[in-house]
Formats: sequence, structure tokens, C-alpha cells
Amino acid sequence: MRTKLYTINWILALSMLAVSGCSDDFVYVDSPDENSETYFNTPEEYDLALVGAYDLLQSTYLNVMLGEIASDNTLAGGESATDVPGIQEIDDMRHTPVNQQLRDIWSWMFAGVNRANYVLEFQDKIDFEGKNEIIAQARFLRAYYYFELVKWFGDVPLAVDKRINFGEQFDIPRTPKEEVYTLIEDDLIFAASNLPVTQEQEGRITSGAAQALLGKAYLYQEKFAEAGTAFEPVINGPYSLVEDYESIFEPEGENNSESVFEVQYTDQEGAGFGCLQCSEGNVAVGFNGIRNYAGPVFESGFSFNLPVQEVVDEFGADDIRKDVAILDIEAWAAETGATYVEGYEHTGYYNRKYIARQGDLNTGDANLTNPNNYRAIRLADVLLMAAEANYKKASPNEELAREYLNMVRERAGLEEVAFSGNELLEQIYEDRRLELVGEGHRFFDLVRTGRAAEEIDGFQTGKHELFPIPAIEIELTGNIWEQNPGY
Repeated sequence: MRTKLYTINWILALSMLAVSGCSDDFVYVDSPDENSETYFNTPEEYDLALVGAYDLLQSTYLNVMLGEIASDNTLAGGESATDVPGIQEIDDMRHTPVNQQLRDIWSWMFAGVNRANYVLEFQDKIDFEGKNEIIAQARFLRAYYYFELVKWFGDVPLAVDKRINFGEQFDIPRTPKEEVYTLIEDDLIFAASNLPVTQEQEGRITSGAAQALLGKAYLYQEKFAEAGTAFEPVINGPYSLVEDYESIFEPEGENNSESVFEVQYTDQEGAGFGCLQCSEGNVAVGFNGIRNYAGPVFESGFSFNLPVQEVVDEFGADDIRKDVAILDIEAWAAETGATYVEGYEHTGYYNRKYIARQGDLNTGDANLTNPNNYRAIRLADVLLMAAEANYKKASPNEELAREYLNMVRERAGLEEVAFSGNELLEQIYEDRRLELVGEGHRFFDLVRTGRAAEEIDGFQTGKHELFPIPAIEIELTGNIWEQNPGY
């Protein structure tokens, strides 16, 4: 079994990070020979600190899971209506500033920003061959974490090439999201220009990943022409749609030809509920799993994130994506003799893309240490974003939008469409939902396209486009920040 990027000898680097947004309990270790100011003396030390910045990608499992649960794709599920109250609240659009899961997203993403900024703070200390590539990876990671923060919370504190240390929070305002997006764009343009097209080590960032995230950042700002241009090098790059669609989310489908950027997980180092972000495994996979399952192929889990009948019915009879995305547990039990227990809000369906498979090591807690990688950016995702951008830009290119849409549809076993006008846009939206169901994009797609209020029960326009800033974070600043509207 291969060793994945984030678990390669990074404990030394993280020992330097105790004051820079650490979230893993076990990184608070003594370092008798070094501190953060006397580190960064060799290329290896830069790379170790960089791997520490990569590590927080693994905690984005929560962003992915809640991006589905907050949408119209799934219900919270779990054991009961009080199982992880924060998740239940987000599902029902009744979350508040004291929601624990929202605080986790805030703190974990800022820990990622701080770790990336740790590298960048000392970027000029020494020179060595390949340093620009390390800096480019750090800038991509900072952009990735800030993009998540802007998506969830809007205006956020902005730190550039320096860590936010304890005590400084009294003097750091929330920065308008437009300025944060400017940094995200600058970081990604630099990364795209200084990273290789391919990497020897799986999980390392490429120029294509930077271009794709840049296009996505433009799309979220309705800079449609810029988005279309940014996506082109990815579409014309070394990526291709996987022919065997059923393999994409299986172990053999990791880091495949369609993967533009993939978060790496491993089953070799686990954690516990006291420190979920400490697990090197994909925690969401255990949460998504079938409750008290006994049978072939799959493993048990906590029955959260349950697809609803409405999204299942959206799939056409010939759409091969349905059986890859959705596990019909009743049909599966009838076919295989498997047994299970129905959890809260049982719909009869599970997110098949991200539930546990048998045969993994699951070191530690089996439900918290699954090795299933998260396909953060796939070529199909890029094609559909590019289709939307080309349709919406000031001088629309419907022919190119149809071409990209039909590439995704053809792979799904569906007929090409010849739509134009609003009918074409609606088809792009529909195929985006069906192609990416279970992958955490749906809520934010609905918000950025202005469709959330009509699709999500309980969604209040003017409030739920953003999530509340955690109350404790506002209190720690001496209450100098205003809360998001409606909270």
C-alpha cells in the first residue's frame, strides 16, 4: 500500500507550528533544537513545512459533507434528531453562531491559511533550486483555504505572508471578500505559472489544479469571460474523462486521468472523536456509511448525509451515473442478503461515492480512518463550469457551452442535446447536479446562481447565502467584528 503525501515524515515540520494555527493535538511536541524563527535553513525544511500546510486539506471532509446536507440533495440523517446537533441545524437551516461544525470549518481553514503563510513568511530566507515551486504550492494552498472561507463566511480576516498569532486578533478586521478574492486570484496566477503540468508524487499540486481553481474563483465572482479563459488550459491539458465511470470513486480510481486535484487520505493513522481533524483518513466516509451493516462490499457507518428521493428521481433511466452516486440499500439488501438498521430520516439511499468499502486497514477507529480520496476537482466539473461560463459571458459562446456539456453527457451514456438559450443553461445546471451529487458542490452552486431559496426548504434570502461567524471568534476580537446579516 502506497504512502500518501500528507503522512510522509511531517511531524518535524509541524513541531514548528504550535503558535501558527495548529489544530492537531499531537503536533505540540518539544523541539529542543529549532523554533519557528530559526527554521527554514534547508530545502527539506521548507518542504516539511509545506506538507504541514497540505495536511489541513484532510479536514475539508466536513466542508464536503455539509455542502451536501445544506442543499436539497440530502438529509442530515444519523441516529436521531439530536445526533450531532450542529449537522441537524444546518440541514434544517436553523444554524446559529454557536454551531460547533461551523466553528470547526472556520478554525481548520484558518489553520491551513496559517500553515501556508508560515512557509511564505520565510520565503526569502534562503535560495535554492526548486524554491519557486514550493512557494507556488504554498500559495495555491492559501488560496484554497481562503476560497473555502469566503464561500462559507464572506468577509474574513486577511493575512498575507505572515501568520496570525494569538493577541493580534484585536487589530485584524474582517476584510471585504472582494479583496480576499484578489489575493486568491494573485496566488493562483502565480501558482499556475510556476508549477509543472504533472507531478511525480500523487497529491502534489499542478498548474492545471491552479488554473481550475482560478476559473472557479472567477465563476463565483461572475467574471465569466475570465473563468472561460482560465478553464481552457485544463480542458486542453493532460486530463481526460475516465471511460469506465463505475471506477472513478473506487480505490483503483484514485488519482486517475480525470483528477485535476485530489485530497489524499490514508487508513494507516487514525484518531478519535476528540480530534477528528487528527485522522489521516476521510472521516466523512464513516459518517456517510450504512448503520449496523452486515453484508458484502461495504462497511458500517453512522448513516448521515442521506440522498433524498427527489434527486434520485432526477436521473434518467439510461444515466449510468445513478448507480455510481446512489446506493439503493433496500434493493441491495434484497439482492445480496445484506442487513442494516434504519437510522434517523432514513430515505433508503446512501452516498455511494463516499461510503466505506471492505478491505481497508482503518487503523484506530474504523469509522474515522477510511482511505477514500476526495476528488476535489474533476475534469467533468471543469467542463460543466466552463460550459456555464461560456454561456453566461458578455459575448456568449453557446456552441462551446454545448460541446462541453455534451462531453459530460456522452460519458454518462446520454444523448447529446442541441438546446440553446435558457433551455441550455437549465440543462447545464441539471447535469451539474447529477454529475457531482455527493461531492459537496450543490449548496454553493445554488447560492451563487440565485436558486437556493426556491430549492432549499427553510432558506431565507439575505441570510442563508452565508453562514454565521462563530460567536467565540467575534468575542476573541473584543467584539470588533460584525456578525453576518440575519444571525
